[in-house]
Amino acid sequence: MRDNGRKPDQLRDIKVERKFIKYAQGSCLIQKGNTKVICAANLEKKVPFFLKGSNSGWIKAEYRMLPASTENRIPRDRISGRTMEIQRLIARSLRSAVDLDKLGEKTIRVDCDVIQADGGTRTTSIVGGFIALIDCLNCLNKRNEIDSIPINYLLGATSVGLSKDQYLLDLDYNEDSQADVDMNVVMNSEENFIEIQGTGENSTFSQKDLDALLKLAKKGIGEIINYQRNLFKDIIELYVK
Repeated sequence: MRDNGRKPDQLRDIKVERKFIKYAQGSCLIQKGNTKVICAANLEKKVPFFLKGSNSGWIKAEYRMLPASTENRIPRDRISGRTMEIQRLIARSLRSAVDLDKLGEKTIRVDCDVIQADGGTRTTSIVGGFIALIDCLNCLNKRNEIDSIPINYLLGATSVGLSKDQYLLDLDYNEDSQADVDMNVVMNSEENFIEIQGTGENSTFSQKDLDALLKLAKKGIGEIINYQRNLFKDIIELYVK
């Protein structure tokens, strides 16, 4: 058992409040353990210059940790290299699940604001950002701004790690800061990988370790995707296998 009472292969509890922000086309407050992120998705009727005339859309993400989200205050509006890397990861992950050609020349901007951080902020932002994105696309479809909800797959993400010779799923901050190996994994509902970010923080890791960590990530992401199926059972069955 871990310090928080979880088993090694157990996710933290997930809570989602959809339509959390009145003026966003899609939004949610997602809580994973003690990590809390507000995600909002909004339409922009334009695309980046490289897509003009293509009749294809785009998805862009922004990620921030708010000043009081950690024990030590984070300066407002600080855009670090870490921040840039995470928001690109979020955007790549979300784009992988959407048929951008069916979106037309529109951009969906997904904002992920961490209001409380206890590990897994990037993976929680991907999951919450995707939930906000689905609600945004559903809203646009109801307004007849798009012909359908162009979601090809559901999307999940989680962290896994190796600590004291034990494989752990969904690390909190204390576990993450002490892990020998730390990995973030993004997969879709067809069990294909979108992103694998793995680092030997304090040691090297073997092929056996890698296989065990990916197997553990697959289990956790499967549970997250099932959570999404239940959350969107009135929408998803029409568009996603």
